[in-house]
Amino acid sequence: MPKETDKVGLQQIEKARRGDVNAFNVLVDRYYEGVLLRLKQRLGNVADAEDIAQQTFAKAFENINSYSDKYAFSTWIYSIANNCCIDFMRKRRMGSTISIDKLVEDEDFNTQNAQLNPEENMIAEQNMVEASLLLSKLKLKLQYRRIIELRYLKEYAYEEIAAELNIPIGTVKTHLFRAKEMLVKMIVKAQAAES
Repeated sequence: MPKETDKVGLQQIEKARRGDVNAFNVLVDRYYEGVLLRLKQRLGNVADAEDIAQQTFAKAFENINSYSDKYAFSTWIYSIANNCCIDFMRKRRMGSTISIDKLVEDEDFNTQNAQLNPEENMIAEQNMVEASLLLSKLKLKLQYRRIIELRYLKEYAYEEIAAELNIPIGTVKTHLFRAKEMLVKMIVKAQAAES
């Protein structure tokens, strides 16, 4: 067993292999900052690095049974991060990535501008209500819909969302990643249907 993957880490990995999400969240909390730092250095963009970090841990959870304790867990997770980063850069070169943040900005959902006049405030509030209604019509699970509402409509920080929903920050990030992934698929599917 490698030095850095200690007994507690191996216990968490074993629990995660049995489907224990909380055990995996312990691993996320332990390795997230290291993965994020490497991705920021490689990509030079915090938002992209955060998205790829979430994708990394989602893939790690899906493939936890392929982890071999002959190697340090960090080595395994960093290789997943590296592969996700390469895939991201390849897609970006091909122009096929869609940023949910950009879509939200394009739809004028940003209501935090203090410079708005009363008429603009009313329009922004209507947009927020319409966005909430749209989210409720989408076939997103309630937990994902709530995360999207808190992050993009109410513009809560990760810490605020964790406090509001009484869940760990690692879980917030994982749920947000999954929710954005589902939304992008729905948007792409809707755009394809319109074409």
